[in-house]
Amino acid sequence: MTATGPTSVLLLRLAGPLQAWGDRSAFNRRETRPEPTKSGIVGLLAAAAGRPRHAALDDLAGLGLGIRVDQAGSLLRDYHTVSDYRGRPLLAAAVNAKGTQRLTGPAKYTHITQRFYLQDAVFLAAIEGPAHFITTLEHAVRHPAFPLALGRRSCVPAQPLVLGQRTGPLEEVLRAEPWHVTDAVRKRWGRRNGNAAHVDLPLTLDDPAGDDTREDLPLSFAPTSRAYTSRRVRHTYAAAPTGLTPHPDQPPSTGGHDPFALLGW
Repeated sequence: MTATGPTSVLLLRLAGPLQAWGDRSAFNRRETRPEPTKSGIVGLLAAAAGRPRHAALDDLAGLGLGIRVDQAGSLLRDYHTVSDYRGRPLLAAAVNAKGTQRLTGPAKYTHITQRFYLQDAVFLAAIEGPAHFITTLEHAVRHPAFPLALGRRSCVPAQPLVLGQRTGPLEEVLRAEPWHVTDAVRKRWGRRNGNAAHVDLPLTLDDPAGDDTREDLPLSFAPTSRAYTSRRVRHTYAAAPTGLTPHPDQPPSTGGHDPFALLGW
């Protein structure tokens, strides 16, 4: 309970064959961050709620966000070449006084583009805000007005996407939530780590006093006037329950961070 009323935390499981969370991209190179961006999460919620691109985002951008990396996945590069099937030079981005695109100069017949994706990654996104608003958003994500995507339209989320609402502070919710990986990944990790009861998972949390910044807080998604600003974040780790029963001879955990735990080493 806060001065403005009760709050709630909506948990989303972001998983699928491919994800792409870019915060800076050029036409010929579209990169992805190793974890979801706030602009990507706000965009998903706005799409679920049926908001047009020019709609205000203040209420969505003002929600608290925490990301937990349950499975980091791996980076995939998608390499393309573009050319005119008639053998003509490609057009440039610049236009002349009549508004017609110019030819590339010197003439360019092939253009190379690269797009990067995360494959087989799993994240937990915790979204905190007023309870009534979070309930409205949960219903919207369960019954989306527009198709939902994991950063790019081609990246379709796997089910289950919505894990429901939780009570309590956002960080505590992410620390208490069980590890969301497949049974095969869990068992393989357990064999190498003595079926430890907890696994250290990276967290990135909204924090006005955080020591890092992200340039991914959306101000507008309007096609002709997209705008973003920065937000402060804090990085830490959560000892999440693995759902495994430790071996009797497994030494007790010291709570320290094993940098290779996510790799299963």
